[in-house]
Amino acid sequence: RYPVIRSDKHKMRKRMLKTKPRGLFERPPGSGIWWINYYVDGKQHREKVGSKSAAISLYQKRKADDREGKKLPDLRSKRFVTVAELVDDLLEHVVNHKDLRNYQGKAKVVKLALGGCKAEDLRPKEIAAFLNGHCNTPATYNRYKAFLSLAYRLGEENDKVSGNPARKAPHRREPSGRIRFLSREDEYPRLLAAIRKLSPEHIAEFVVSVMTGMRLTEQYTTEWSQYHQDRRVIELTKTKNGDARTVHLNEAAIDAIESLRIPGQKMKGRIFPRTGGDKWITTRDWFLPALKEAEVDGYHWHGNRHTFCSWLAMAGASTVEIMKAAGHKSMAMAARYSHLSPKHALSVVDRIAGAPSEHQHAPEHAPAK
Repeated sequence: RYPVIRSDKHKMRKRMLKTKPRGLFERPPGSGIWWINYYVDGKQHREKVGSKSAAISLYQKRKADDREGKKLPDLRSKRFVTVAELVDDLLEHVVNHKDLRNYQGKAKVVKLALGGCKAEDLRPKEIAAFLNGHCNTPATYNRYKAFLSLAYRLGEENDKVSGNPARKAPHRREPSGRIRFLSREDEYPRLLAAIRKLSPEHIAEFVVSVMTGMRLTEQYTTEWSQYHQDRRVIELTKTKNGDARTVHLNEAAIDAIESLRIPGQKMKGRIFPRTGGDKWITTRDWFLPALKEAEVDGYHWHGNRHTFCSWLAMAGASTVEIMKAAGHKSMAMAARYSHLSPKHALSVVDRIAGAPSEHQHAPEHAPAK
């Protein structure tokens, strides 16, 4: 046998496979999708390749072509749409959305991880790899998946991409979880007293939240022009479901809103502004300290909505009535509170307690001979 003479190029390629090579990177990390990064005439170029070995081969070819003065393929010089561009289009689309800050937060994360990727080349498994690496809970995973799906859908409408890989990324099942609500006789009065002690200026918004079940973004974007004291309603024009709906107010909610009215002035703007000077005030700034003061554990602001629906169920409201009052899109959402209704609390076997038993109607046995 003759000794195998290996070329320097082969030795270099073998060494690059074992180490982290210069000019190569994996994106998303752990996905097995490798890219090459190189400069020609001072201009940066990035190309998505696939496997690590294929990326090494292409990188070496590009560098060799550059040394020999060969021109790059025309395909690489054409402009392509990046994920960052799709995200920017999405932000422009939702610029007037009530939850714009949430979209902006997700945009920052997505652009940092995937912004430079060619949108057409991104595959469902790559998106899933990014989501699994960034999102700690199924709920967060699904929200980011929906964000990317919307970005691609808008890209399709604008003829910038031909498909939506985010739609095909796996969906993670979210646990139903326990519905946490305030007890009316104990926790609610304690929490109300804590807010009155620590942040009395926020009592009205807490009471309105519990007594109407409005979502946080619905409540904090409501303006005085939408409030009608004579009809005891708030007319919401922008909701999570996209449909306008009417929120009915009880006496406690009306008193809370009226406590904010300045006598002799026509009220304009938002009922619950969230700015204090130049500072943006969130519910966490004052609600979390109140929860600690009241010793109410495992509760969040969204729990006010659960409290509203739970109290309705305990008062005997039907599933349909809860659905309409809370603005749920489906009966299934409102049905989560049905177990709290007085009728549901009555055991099924207790409902037949008054029914005649079978032995009362059974024929008598013939006497033994």
